[in-house]
Amino acid sequence: MNIYVGNLPFNTTAADLETLFGEYGPVDSAAIINDRETGRSRGFGFVEMSNDAGTRAIEELDGKDYNGRNLKVNEARPREERGPRR
Repeated sequence: MNIYVGNLPFNTTAADLETLFGEYGPVDSAAIINDRETGRSRGFGFVEMSNDAGTRAIEELDGKDYNGRNLKVNEARPREERGPRR
């Protein structure tokens, strides 16, 4: 299951996500999305884990306070195709 995690503090690392979601089951991968130009975090990321553990993590963590921010956690939607960049 691929899980979207939004409204993250900008100093959150992939290791922080692994630790947070690891409480609900084994984490296959965790990634923070960074801005292409500045390299800074964009405030969201993705976590991959089994369906059972992922469902439980979504139920427990959506809306939970994490370092002063309320997390937005849900199953990730497939990426939409976009036209070429200008």
